[in-house]
Amino acid sequence: MSETQFAQQFGKVHQEMARTMVGCDQAIRDLLVCFIAGGNLLIESMPGLGKTLLAKVLANVLEVKFSRIQFTPDLMPADIIGTNIIVEDDQGRKHIQFQRGPVFTHILLADEINRATPKAQSALLEVMQEHSVTVAGIRHIVEEPFIVIATQSLMDTEGTYSLPEAQLDRFFFKIILPSPDRESLKEISRRTTGLEVRRVAKVLDAPQVVELRRQARRVSVPAVVRQYASRLILATHPETPGAPPDIARFVRYGASPRGVQALILAGKIQALLAGRGEVQVEDIAAMAMPALRHRIIANYEGEAEKIDLDGLVRIVLAHVDAKASRTVPKAFQT
Repeated sequence: MSETQFAQQFGKVHQEMARTMVGCDQAIRDLLVCFIAGGNLLIESMPGLGKTLLAKVLANVLEVKFSRIQFTPDLMPADIIGTNIIVEDDQGRKHIQFQRGPVFTHILLADEINRATPKAQSALLEVMQEHSVTVAGIRHIVEEPFIVIATQSLMDTEGTYSLPEAQLDRFFFKIILPSPDRESLKEISRRTTGLEVRRVAKVLDAPQVVELRRQARRVSVPAVVRQYASRLILATHPETPGAPPDIARFVRYGASPRGVQALILAGKIQALLAGRGEVQVEDIAAMAMPALRHRIIANYEGEAEKIDLDGLVRIVLAHVDAKASRTVPKAFQT
């Protein structure tokens, strides 16, 4: 598959999704980049802006399996991953059988994930990282391609449980849906309040998505680009010598090595969409916001000041000079 073919297939999915989602072009693009890269996505917005719809539209455009879990305080891990049950065959013999949960799908929508207890949230940790679940010592593999799309509201905080840092880090991207402008609101009202029901067409199937993933992995990354991505990660750490003053003042923890993996993989897809077979520094910079905004953890002062984490990412981008020559620490080499 050539760079042109990759961009064409990506564009078809994007265009079909945009027929339903109004004013969300960047969110659709980030979602598709995340899915093709093999990551998981966290979506935040005010209520009613289309978090759930975005995941459902992706499933409608692709010929893949889709499951939705509405996270509630009484949700249990077995409700997510499944459990062993005792069944009886035609001869009356009993045996243990694994009853698969909704996690065995291609696209898993974890709706309002922060409304479930930490015990239920943790049921997703293994499958998000390993694409498998372990029950009673037996490992069960989920089908590829697989993605967890989790949503949470920016407004409702009563009766919610904040995601732990370890789980946040397992999300490849975090995107924030913007409020629609006047023209978008007019178009939404036109599309959704009439007799006509807009239906989307199936564009790609699961094997084609897997092939897109393979194509993205083949893109080359020059050493200077890897160095730039690594310096971005290091600049988010307050203990790094020469870190931006606001990072040193307001940040408790910076991005982990998963951050540099997300930057590189997303940069590869960004390069393919630009018709190139090699990643450039601007490809990494373009993906920094969704890849890093949830991986920078504010300290007490930052929380008290309600510091804007997106603003910190912009500070990091401005601070890092792509032309500076600096040794990349071994821990961040990929």
